[in-house]
Amino acid sequence: MFIFPIIYIISFIVALREILKGNRSGVLIFMIFGLSLYTTAMSVSFMLGLQWLVPVLQSFKEILILTVLVLNIIALKKRPKFHLIDYLILAFFTLTIIYTILPIGEQNFGGRILALKSLSFYVIVYFTGRSFDAQSIYINKYFNFFILLTIAAGAVLIVEIVMGQQLQTLTGYADYSFYYFNIEPAGAYGLSTTFESEGGYMRFASFFTNPLEHAVATVIALSIIAALYTKDDNKFKINGTGLLALGASLLSIIFAFSRAPLASYFLIIYVYALVTKRKAVTNTIHAVVAIVAIYFAYLFLRFENTNGGIIEVLMNTIDFSNPSSIGHIEQWLEGIVAMSNNPLGLGLGTSGRVAGTLGESTGGENQFIIIGVQMGIIALFLYVYIFILFIKTSIKWLPVLKGKERKVCMVILLMKIGYIIPLLTSEPESSSYLSYIEWFLSGLFISIIMQPTSVIQTEPAYAN
Repeated sequence: MFIFPIIYIISFIVALREILKGNRSGVLIFMIFGLSLYTTAMSVSFMLGLQWLVPVLQSFKEILILTVLVLNIIALKKRPKFHLIDYLILAFFTLTIIYTILPIGEQNFGGRILALKSLSFYVIVYFTGRSFDAQSIYINKYFNFFILLTIAAGAVLIVEIVMGQQLQTLTGYADYSFYYFNIEPAGAYGLSTTFESEGGYMRFASFFTNPLEHAVATVIALSIIAALYTKDDNKFKINGTGLLALGASLLSIIFAFSRAPLASYFLIIYVYALVTKRKAVTNTIHAVVAIVAIYFAYLFLRFENTNGGIIEVLMNTIDFSNPSSIGHIEQWLEGIVAMSNNPLGLGLGTSGRVAGTLGESTGGENQFIIIGVQMGIIALFLYVYIFILFIKTSIKWLPVLKGKERKVCMVILLMKIGYIIPLLTSEPESSSYLSYIEWFLSGLFISIIMQPTSVIQTEPAYAN
């Protein structure tokens, strides 16, 4: 198990070396290979008795991001032109700072600082990506690193399936989660309830934090696979490695057994078919959806009283009668009531993962509600508007951009759309890997479209 902390440390050292040599895009090496196994590396270190080292290892991500941001700002030769999205993100961050400083809510200042970091550190990551000149980054190189990561996750998953045992039962995950996050072991596998589904089916996380992070990571993987192998004329040319990664992503989304990301996975395929004008694919999807709907209707009528098995899981998901769905609805209603009673918010640290660690959480199971409960409807509006604006902007620019710029644009479009459903049912921003990758690439995308048109060009041949 010690291999995971070693990979984590090596990825940090390699990234730091690249940064100090002048290749500041090397931070992506750590974000891809280090953050994807962040919790596994931390829990193994804790299990090996290196408790004193864990806080140091945890700080690596902030150290690298802040270092790169400062170096990029120092290297600026002229004041950058800001996009509307930049101003909106700064407005959200300013509002978060205000809620941190003011004694709003039940949390003390330390608790509010923790909530600030969980809720808004993505702003720092965004402006780190925003501060890059896209011409200095070999996008294909780093996108291929994602391909390798996806294959590696699939390989670990296969070992888990063959063994019939989750990796986290061997890494000290339960003890680490209890010590740092006050999450007591639960469920049939002694980890947490997220590692099992209704009916007792085992859910796998590979080397990610949990099955949900594993599942949402496939949203990133699928978006990058689609963008990397799609040419400017919309021809999709994938090689053997890409096919292997695509198969690994499909395996991951199936065995993570998370319904929201699974729906997002196929939504991405549908949106990709639309934007690349693949009518055969869209027509096939329409036909499949119709057939599946008819089949589910038949199952619902035929097996309404059936107990046990995958059919019951499907039916209980559709009619929202399973414990997971009921839990989501209860948390949503609690959060909505809290927002209606307190439109300016209850204060930082009153909802979400940090709130669960510090004490009792109000609402949750929904990124939007978590923001609204803590900072009110103004912050919620800003966050939603930023999200929608990213989708609209990427749709606008996709037909215009070429080469690597178009690939980044397509990733943002597919990834943002793919995040919609998981955002409604969970808190992806609390995951370092999911949040850092999403917002770094988001910042890079805005950097691309804010360049003069004459600068936007295709990637040099040697970078492919």
